[in-house]
Amino acid sequence: MMIFYFTGTGNSLYVAKELEGDVRSIPQVLHQKDLSFTAEKIGIVCPIYGHEMPRMVKEFIEKAEFRTPYFYMVLTYGANHGGAAQIADAFVQKAGKRADYVTTVEMVDNFLPVFDMEKQMAMDKQVEKQLERVKADIAACKKEIQKATMKDKMVHKAFRASMARMKKAPEAIWADYVVTDECVGCGICTRVCPAGCIQLEEQKAVHSEKNCQACYACIQACPKKAILFKEGLAKEPNPNARYRNEHVTLTELVEANDQTGLC
Repeated sequence: MMIFYFTGTGNSLYVAKELEGDVRSIPQVLHQKDLSFTAEKIGIVCPIYGHEMPRMVKEFIEKAEFRTPYFYMVLTYGANHGGAAQIADAFVQKAGKRADYVTTVEMVDNFLPVFDMEKQMAMDKQVEKQLERVKADIAACKKEIQKATMKDKMVHKAFRASMARMKKAPEAIWADYVVTDECVGCGICTRVCPAGCIQLEEQKAVHSEKNCQACYACIQACPKKAILFKEGLAKEPNPNARYRNEHVTLTELVEANDQTGLC
């Protein structure tokens, strides 16, 4: 089984590892010339941002060729998935492909402007129990696209309406960062960014919004908490709390996302 994943803070990487297959990072795989893949089962594991897959994952799906009798997707989320499975399935179909199984797994919500990471980490979302269900479904080659409830659809509709009023793409709003003088030039942020959006200039991190996935890997991994939203600390419930999945090391995040020397 071949599993492709995208991760910012380790949640989707943890899920991908638990599914036990040939695990490959989408940010790294996208640099390959040949994007044709053959396996008995092929899966994609990724988070959802605004109920949709990250732009990089969408790009991968559009470009790749999946030669497999069973193609599945597992989407990780925190508060409300907004019917993400059906939204993802619609995108896959538009890209000329077919998904046999699409589901969601609720985990720690790492959306910093809204959620306190300490409170989120204290919540028991029974991730292991959810993964047991997903593993069993995939083992049985279950064919099912998780249905969206009326509440899910209303949540997504409200979100899309709010984005339309702002007249900006979600990434343009959520990727509005500033690097403070607390930055010591350690370079960790440059190596956990899956899109190569951060560079060191005169030993200080400089963030570019171009191609930013708004995954918050840089903010969450900064040891000095030197990367903030431009609006300042007022937007964050707890600016002193940061998150990385407890089952994933910083080294693993770097191996998954490091674009230094590539971008």
